[in-house]
Amino acid sequence: MEKKSDKGFAIRVATEADAPALKALIEASVHGLQAGDYSQAQRDAAVGVHLGVDSQLIADRTYFVVSPQAQPEVMAACGGWSRRQTLFGADRRPDRDASLLDPAVDAARIRAFFVHPDWARQGIGSLLLQYCEDAARAEGFRRFEMGATLTGVPLYRRWGYEETGRIELELGDGLTLPIVRMGKTDRE
Repeated sequence: MEKKSDKGFAIRVATEADAPALKALIEASVHGLQAGDYSQAQRDAAVGVHLGVDSQLIADRTYFVVSPQAQPEVMAACGGWSRRQTLFGADRRPDRDASLLDPAVDAARIRAFFVHPDWARQGIGSLLLQYCEDAARAEGFRRFEMGATLTGVPLYRRWGYEETGRIELELGDGLTLPIVRMGKTDRE
């Protein structure tokens, strides 16, 4: 299923065949947009483990690709949501937990948003966030949480997310990657 926006973008479900292009998009996003918040060494160590493709999201059909409507072959952004316990991280992250969340008591996870630098600051992140929240709401979730990169925090704050904690991910060689835990509850 594909959804077209009035801003000229289309959102579709990511597939396993997209994985190589998603990997390239994520690497371009991390190195192009997160350079002001993380060092080169932090970004190099985090890509592929903490910041990368999560095949569980693809298998669950809760991971999406955003493309310009006029260029459907171009991946401008990706991101998703999850009904599973894991808060963030790619396939190689060691402490993953695929157990299912209960929408009556748990928060859906907003996961793995990356925008290609060529498409930054065009409203794609906001479009994708709204799409993911709506998809999670359709399954009964009314609370949302995430592990946001420092680069993503301003976007999420604009959409009502509040900081609930900080995580320092161990990257090895004395490096850490600061992640901001954020959450939001729908107002009745």
